[in-house]
Amino acid sequence: MRFSQRIGKTPIKVNIQKDTMDDDLRTSLWNVFYDFVAEKIGNDLCHSEYYLLIRNMWVYFFKKPLDSLNDWFPTTLNRIRTWFFVCEWYEVYDFIEFLVQAESPIDKDSFIIYCNLVFEREVSAYRIIGHKIGEITDDNEIKGIEDALDATKTDIFSAVHNHLKSALTMLTNRNKPDYRNSIKESILAVESLAKIISGDSKAELGKALKKIEDKIKIHPALKKAFLSLYGYTNDEGGIRHAMLDEKVICFEDAKYMLVSCSGFVSYLIMKVDKIGYKLLD
Repeated sequence: MRFSQRIGKTPIKVNIQKDTMDDDLRTSLWNVFYDFVAEKIGNDLCHSEYYLLIRNMWVYFFKKPLDSLNDWFPTTLNRIRTWFFVCEWYEVYDFIEFLVQAESPIDKDSFIIYCNLVFEREVSAYRIIGHKIGEITDDNEIKGIEDALDATKTDIFSAVHNHLKSALTMLTNRNKPDYRNSIKESILAVESLAKIISGDSKAELGKALKKIEDKIKIHPALKKAFLSLYGYTNDEGGIRHAMLDEKVICFEDAKYMLVSCSGFVSYLIMKVDKIGYKLLD
């Protein structure tokens, strides 16, 4: 996060790789291909059990003349590598999806696991689901987070803004993501906002929302859904009590909570603005 973003001078952007692919993600995916395919072939492609895979890749994926396929695999691999590191970001996903779907000796289950681990670590917006690469983060979700950050830039909502910013930073930290505390910060953002609007700095979320309802109408289904999420994080096996196995909490969990909490934050602020309710009255 840039200095200007940390001090609120420029908008904070959600740093999820959706329409781009940085060098770390691209290189990591190449390394998975190298480990699972290229390294196993050796020099003589013609006598490799992977020959049919590379042949089909050459003909059907790259659309190259079959007689241009070199049986000396280091030469062929170098041509594939050259293409891989200059092609468009979406072509890399096409390449990975081809490997997942093609008939081959690849250990598909392990290959998919390793690719998805790379996608998660490098904060890609995509995962391999059902032997196809699908989007797990859409533009509306990203905009929802950015809108909530923008709506809480004022001094009165600084605590809410800081919790959302921390949740986003922990979610998208590629070196050391902290999904558990990202969820916690997302919840704290809503909790802080509810306390500000209700004027009760000591109220828990349920009590604060009840006080808010005396001033503004909150849709019952939204309130119930959010209190259910809040209850999940506060029960004896929840996030707050740190009793969940760390491995159980993943990027998708933390992203879902951040998107949900961001939406609820924006919803409450819009409701307050709509009636002109003076905060902390």
